[in-house]
Amino acid sequence: MKQHLCFIAALGMCLAWSSISYGQVFGTRVEATSCASAIGGNVTASNVSVVCGIPPEVLDALVNSRTKVLEELVSAHRETITLLKGSLDLNERQIRAALEAIGESNVPAERLAAKLVEIAENFKALREAASAQPGDTPNIAALKADAQKAIEAGELAKADALLADVETEQRRAHDRFAMNEAETSARRGDIALTRLRYAEAAKHFANAAAVFPPSSVHEDKRTSYLQKEASALYQQGYELGDNDALLSAIERRKRLLELIPRERAPLHWARNQNSLGVALTRLGERESGTGKLEDALAAFREALKERSRERVPLEWATTQSNMGMTFVRLGERERGTAKLEEAVAAFHEALKERTRERVPLEWAGTQNNLGIVLVDLAGREGGTANLEQAVVAYREALKVRGRERTPLDWATTQSNLGIALERLGEREGGTAKLEEAAAACREALKERTRERVPLDWARTQNTLGNALRVLGVRESGTGKLEEAIAAYREALKERTRERVPLDWATTQSNLGLALFDLGRRESGTGNLEEALAAYREALKERRREQVPLDWARSFGDEGIALMLLAERRKDAAMAETALSQINEAFETMRDGGNPPSAAHYKRQLPGARALVARLRGG
Repeated sequence: MKQHLCFIAALGMCLAWSSISYGQVFGTRVEATSCASAIGGNVTASNVSVVCGIPPEVLDALVNSRTKVLEELVSAHRETITLLKGSLDLNERQIRAALEAIGESNVPAERLAAKLVEIAENFKALREAASAQPGDTPNIAALKADAQKAIEAGELAKADALLADVETEQRRAHDRFAMNEAETSARRGDIALTRLRYAEAAKHFANAAAVFPPSSVHEDKRTSYLQKEASALYQQGYELGDNDALLSAIERRKRLLELIPRERAPLHWARNQNSLGVALTRLGERESGTGKLEDALAAFREALKERSRERVPLEWATTQSNMGMTFVRLGERERGTAKLEEAVAAFHEALKERTRERVPLEWAGTQNNLGIVLVDLAGREGGTANLEQAVVAYREALKVRGRERTPLDWATTQSNLGIALERLGEREGGTAKLEEAAAACREALKERTRERVPLDWARTQNTLGNALRVLGVRESGTGKLEEAIAAYREALKERTRERVPLDWATTQSNLGLALFDLGRRESGTGNLEEALAAYREALKERRREQVPLDWARSFGDEGIALMLLAERRKDAAMAETALSQINEAFETMRDGGNPPSAAHYKRQLPGARALVARLRGG
């Protein structure tokens, strides 16, 4: 600080411009040494001039004389300039630049001393700011060197222009670095996808997107990484049964719809609507209720506003097929067949563009979906026509969906074929179709492993259990029934209530059937009691108001098991409960448009009434 103050005191000596001396102008003379000896300790810049005996008007006169030729100043006041250089570590040109800056800014006279000290400190900072840094490109280092020279020469405007060039070069280098960083993260995401590590891939794609700020010149690149993140989250959620990942995928798709609005990129917007619908369907089919499935239909209908058949025929067909599957899931939960028929219509629409010659894999996928809805319709309508058509559809799909070409799709169709064959075998009698069904499921499990696709593995275990159960009913002994029970228990390892409540309930109900069939062949009541427990578990999710037909099936089957248990225990009250439940199941199936199931429960009613009468002594 003393050096700074001596600088201010010495400024008085600089006023001896030409033939006019400082003393002649102001009638006062202050020696440079008097400032150094007069000041000690901490002194604020605002009172420097007063302490040094230099009034503000003296500094003001110096600033107003800044146009004086520098060489003349140096020659007239060499000792003073030397003192200034030593006090503030500035050269002559920097002193001149400081005076010019103060003059141009119209600094009040009372603040001149403080501003000179401030400028001197800023000059020191400038020396470090303009110096080369590790990692600078040769061009940036050269520009910084030129800026340093300009600062040393007091040419601040030139230094500023040079540093602006440095800034531009650094921005370009940063952009290149950012692009490279993002691409590296994205490549790691691609590697994770290749290794089937979807959650890991999603994180890498999110990191790639985070490199760029929103609404930057790289917005398109950023959104492309967000698209990949959403797709990876969907795969994590769908294939690995991770509902949280599906929720995240849905959130990302909704965000992308905001980032890429319909007005700006209509087809891109429609693609995101379609992907949103798919994710909502996948999550909706695992949950009770129909809210997410209805939302999925709304998303598909939005997509079709831009994905018209005339404009993008194959994308239009994709959305039609996706919408068909959502109709299937809704139809499975509702009375009647209206939604299932809408699904059939949607699949037939899709097949107008998804021909085998044009897009064989997509054609096969739609054939697979058509088979699913035909099986569901068969469950409501009776007969075997729809089941036979479903088998044909699956076998057609398998002509394209080979194990070597698309192993998981092949396994999906094999598993679905198993369902159709099992239902057909139930209605036709004999065991041939049931054996085929079990074989198809075992084929599917070669690719549908628990580690790879746990929920699909569980679905196939459930289907295998169904085929084995019906085989067990038709064969002597209990071996097949015990195998069926084992398959259902395997399925429940992944089909948990928390994860897929309706699928969990389906398998619990099927387990109840197998335990009941086993209990009928045994003299005790242990398996019957276990069957009742399984039905009651199923009814925790198969609620009447949400899935009335599934509720009726589990409720009615529980009634049938109660009837047998009541007979063995000679329990009239239990028999009356059984009769009531079987009757309610019959009425619900009848009113819900499921004649085959209604007929099944109707056949149980005479025996139940007779049992009640017998136990009541009637």
